Amino acid sequence: MTGQRALVVGGGLIGAACAWRLLRDGWAVDLVDPGDARAAASWGNAGHIAIEQTAPLASLETLRALPRRLFAFGGPVGLHLRDVGAWLPFGLRMLRAVGPARFASGTQALKSLLEHAIPAWRRLAADIDAPALIRADGHFVAWESEASHASGRQAWLGADLGAASARDATAEELRWLQSLFAGRPFGALRFEGSGQVVEIPALRERLAAAFRTAGGTLRQGRAVGIAVEGARASLRLDDGTRHACDLLVLAAGIGSAPLLRPLDGPVPLIAERGYHVETGSGLAGWPADLPPVAFEDRSVIVTRFASTLRLAGFTEFASPTSPADPRKWERLDHHADALGLPGTGARARWIGARPTLPDYLPAIGRSRAAPNLIYAFGHQHLGVTLAAITGELVADAARARAPAVPLAPFDMRRFA
Repeated sequence: MTGQRALVVGGGLIGAACAWRLLRDGWAVDLVDPGDARAAASWGNAGHIAIEQTAPLASLETLRALPRRLFAFGGPVGLHLRDVGAWLPFGLRMLRAVGPARFASGTQALKSLLEHAIPAWRRLAADIDAPALIRADGHFVAWESEASHASGRQAWLGADLGAASARDATAEELRWLQSLFAGRPFGALRFEGSGQVVEIPALRERLAAAFRTAGGTLRQGRAVGIAVEGARASLRLDDGTRHACDLLVLAAGIGSAPLLRPLDGPVPLIAERGYHVETGSGLAGWPADLPPVAFEDRSVIVTRFASTLRLAGFTEFASPTSPADPRKWERLDHHADALGLPGTGARARWIGARPTLPDYLPAIGRSRAAPNLIYAFGHQHLGVTLAAITGELVADAARARAPAVPLAPFDMRRFA
């Protein structure tokens, strides 16, 4: 199969990782990218490699907590009435995914993926000669009151963290955090084994450069359809051209649903939108080795990248084309000011759509309509975390090799 042509559709980190791994595996690869780097959720999130998040968010606990976590009551979850046509059907499907048996099997499936996340990232970073862009020195989870610290600490220390672990922050670590975050937090846990991308734009540029140098082709364009003739899929772009290939990988995030749905049936994907504010100025005194810090009382996470400081949050279930809600940026700015972050009144703003399926597992598998069509999308909050291992799994599937992780739990047939 060496030299056969593969097309990868996707402008985010999942697509880039798939394209790179296929190229290294002997395919002639074109990566079809719409060209808007800021639109992909994986380029705008917290950069946290969250291997500790082994339990899918599709759970009875999540549903019970929903009313008090709504944005209208100060929480992080947005459900606009204008988007009821998107979030209501999604919510009804989510109800089917939270039963004990399905939740248990989903947890095991997600845990199996997460166990491979850091090793896969180390391999990818070494391949592109950028090992310093991936750091695996953990993160903090912090609370601002005695009561929230007690309950949050108990919940995390009693959870299955997979390959990660957690301990109480030392007195020195707590003083360090308090010196940075305006006297906060009251208490914290230090997680070990998790990681982060040190600089997301640098990772994107380094991966793209390595891809081109190794012979890959970056093709700017937007996929508008997939045609199947003789059990083989081909790709149609917005410039009217049609592209045949030996392998077509659909890794287009939220844009995957309209492309795959006509071929494979139900694709109950929703845009679970996140917001961030960020500054690249006033960072003197903010140590470059500060791990990500999640403030659970505020449902936000602070990430110190190499050249910026980012505060990210919110879970807004919406149509991908709905306008942004400025109130969410305003609330993030309020949190940033309260935490003593620099950049008051001048922080950059971003919104992006996490592609989320009702059981909070990704979709990784082979299309029923065409054997040469493989999909990889729906990674919800874990796009950065699972990008490298997803690229390896797609490459294994393309060569019909036994994967490191069984793919049956991630097949789209589960929604049929």
